[in-house]
Amino acid sequence: MLEFMDYVQHAFYNASNWNYENSYSQLTATARALLDFETPRGLRLNVSSLSSPNFATSYNLGSVGLVDGSFSYLYSSCPLRTISQSSKIDLHDVIRGYRQIQELRKPDEPWEWEQWHAGRRIDSRDTLLYGRLYLPLSTLEALYLRRLSPTPAAEVICPTRTEDRIYGRFSAGAEMYYGALNKSGGVSFGGRFATLPAHRGLPLTATLTLNPLMGNISTTYAVKAGRDLSLCSKFDFNVYSYESDVMIGCELWRMKQKVEKKRERSMAAKLAWKLDDIVEPAVPEPEEVAGVLKARIDQNWRLGLLWEGRIKELMFTLGSSIDMKRRDQPFRALGLELQYSS
Repeated sequence: MLEFMDYVQHAFYNASNWNYENSYSQLTATARALLDFETPRGLRLNVSSLSSPNFATSYNLGSVGLVDGSFSYLYSSCPLRTISQSSKIDLHDVIRGYRQIQELRKPDEPWEWEQWHAGRRIDSRDTLLYGRLYLPLSTLEALYLRRLSPTPAAEVICPTRTEDRIYGRFSAGAEMYYGALNKSGGVSFGGRFATLPAHRGLPLTATLTLNPLMGNISTTYAVKAGRDLSLCSKFDFNVYSYESDVMIGCELWRMKQKVEKKRERSMAAKLAWKLDDIVEPAVPEPEEVAGVLKARIDQNWRLGLLWEGRIKELMFTLGSSIDMKRRDQPFRALGLELQYSS
């Protein structure tokens, strides 16, 4: 489940028309959501607030042998009109699962970014500032985001080349990185094919990533097998050591059953000895999520389980890591994370 600050950051993407789905960092987002989910350890509590459309705060407290925590602040130059109450947030927006790739949005025209005041151009760029301090280690984490041009922001971060087909879209990209602490760098290449909403068959996503310096090759394949069921597999191989890893996983969404409201006859209908006419709503009410179950297992029989949902005002994540080969102590981790926001 996304933390509150990540949820607000995605609200900034939407408010500034940032096409983050087309960035290289999101190339394997579906596989990471279905297979690489993190199981909580111990008890952790997050209390957050979007105090104004431009400012958000979050406090985190955990207990895993040693009490630790963090506090973070976020500022956005553009107002974020998003639901912040944990009791009202749509769980589809905070629980990451199978990601349906959408059609590419047409880039903004340059004139749409022009801002004039008293005959002078005063153009501004959407900016986000984020800082987080971890305690008791006093480690600081910071983030600076800014739209530089009307073209999709993904082209600023990592250019991608995209082709549209009748049934899907193929995207390819690369990234280069350098670590200032260990003074080492790296490069990786990747490609993704994903079906578009116009595809009439089962939605699917397939990716291939290469890290030539480390010799790693990773392939993933995910399919939405049903309305509430998704399946995923991943195969990793190292050409230098010939070591390989295999992992499979799934997610199952459980929806709340709708309770039909008892209809009472109006006074006019009672006087006319008839029933009121049934008026269908113009827009059907969306289904409410009761919870999401995620499970994964690898070739070493290490099992990961996760249950995410909401209880009244609190969103929760309950998870466990199990080693099936260690029958004396199979449970390697067990935790519960609670989130409240206003």
